[in-house]
Amino acid sequence: MIYDTLSTYYDALVKDEEATLSWVNWIESFQKPCDMLELACGSAEITNVLSCDGFTMTALDMSQGMIQQAKNKDKEKKIQFLCQDMRDLSSLSQFESIACLCDSFNYILEKEEVISFFKEIYDHLKPNGVFFFDTHSLDRLIEFNEEFNETGHIEDVDYQWSITSEDDFIYQDFAFYKENGEVIQEHHMQRVYDPEWLKEVLDPYFHIESVKTDFDQEGIQPGEKYFFVCRRK
Repeated sequence: MIYDTLSTYYDALVKDEEATLSWVNWIESFQKPCDMLELACGSAEITNVLSCDGFTMTALDMSQGMIQQAKNKDKEKKIQFLCQDMRDLSSLSQFESIACLCDSFNYILEKEEVISFFKEIYDHLKPNGVFFFDTHSLDRLIEFNEEFNETGHIEDVDYQWSITSEDDFIYQDFAFYKENGEVIQEHHMQRVYDPEWLKEVLDPYFHIESVKTDFDQEGIQPGEKYFFVCRRK
């Protein structure tokens, strides 16, 4: 299971308080505190800030390791955490808002699954509810044509992190080298979708209220991520 090993080192690798606040500010510019479901919440950095700001948060992730990391941060036990696949919400009720952040959407690898996912979101939003999600931009595919490599030391391990792209896919490989000689590896695969196609398959279920690139550029521009705000029809 991806993230079961990475969950231990996730915050040390990618935690960024400024970026967390950018996601929170983006959401709060469109949505007042409400009951929100966050999909693929990871270690729950964004989840906790939204909870502190008055949102009633339910958060899920497929990785039990990530859920445990998230629970450890929720000192006041205000957040409901669930370990489950974001593609199947059948056990849940409806929410005023649903969010899928930090390129988690890109782990959906088939177009048919994307369409089913958007229908699942529609079914679990209350009337007039809002769906927030971000996705890798097409520019990321070009960026990672040349392999990215990062090495370093965090906590008790040396690590190597590489990112490459091929066709519509981005591949991330992590290797953690423990002091006892053990090597633990994780392989991640994401798919990048054309934003115009996303608009087409969103249309039966949502009014698209906003599309931005990198939080503050209107529309589809050169950049790293596209940010969609969609209201349930």
